Amino acid sequence: MRQFTIGDVTIDAICERSGPWRTPETIFLGYDREASESKLRELGPVLYDAAQNRLVMAYHSFVLRWPGRTVLIDTCTGEDKGYPPPMDFPKQPWLDGLAALDLAFEDIDVVFSTHLHIDHCGWNTRLREGRWVPAFPRARYLFVRGEYEYWKQATARGENPPGKVWTMNCEPVMAAGQCELVEADYTLDGVMSLKLTPGHSPFHCCVDISSRGEHASVVGDLMHHALQLVEPDTSTVFCADPKAAARSRRAFLAEAAEKNTLLFPSHFPGPVAGRVQAEGKGFRWQFA
Repeated sequence: MRQFTIGDVTIDAICERSGPWRTPETIFLGYDREASESKLRELGPVLYDAAQNRLVMAYHSFVLRWPGRTVLIDTCTGEDKGYPPPMDFPKQPWLDGLAALDLAFEDIDVVFSTHLHIDHCGWNTRLREGRWVPAFPRARYLFVRGEYEYWKQATARGENPPGKVWTMNCEPVMAAGQCELVEADYTLDGVMSLKLTPGHSPFHCCVDISSRGEHASVVGDLMHHALQLVEPDTSTVFCADPKAAARSRRAFLAEAAEKNTLLFPSHFPGPVAGRVQAEGKGFRWQFA
């Protein structure tokens, strides 16, 4: 992804993996191939591998930089977590992506996860001498209070893999004193603000970026694939509350279309960023 500029803010992506992924039948709830395959084909080969019937998806972190601040949003799956296939991604592409931005772990000031699923908080920690420790030694980690407490309670109930993910990726940050629990209306420097978009997870938040009259949003898992713009009511098997996720998606996209907001979805392949326009009963995606 090329670098984007929003006023005084630069936005870069770090790609952990990209390419044909799972079939739409295994990701979308109630997927009707007869009704939806033609829509996938119309999206084109950048987004859908018709020969394999595979969605083209990516896993991204985003780096926001403005004077005096370097923020990392969503930290992909990380290293040494022992996740089974298909989530056992190699670590080197992400490390190379960080280095390509001329950044080291020590350069990150703030880390934020749009939600605390396996692929959005993995690089929060690294394994050192048998212990999970914060990967970014100078960073302040921001967790939405409700999201953090939800997964903490899931861990206390013995749920797995939520418990495993929280234990490896979140609790060590709190134990190290680098965690700050914030509310879903949190703002940073008047540039970055959170917008609650529940459904995919109970306290999923998008990140709005505003500078010098320009606007963008890092939208996490508000949508996993562009088919969900054509069919905004289509949610995924990964959503905690599919109906709430659909409501959040439709409302957010309507506002984004009206404001012509530049969007950065976590799982769209390169060029990653784009804009939406209202079209029929849904929306049309256009890469920037």
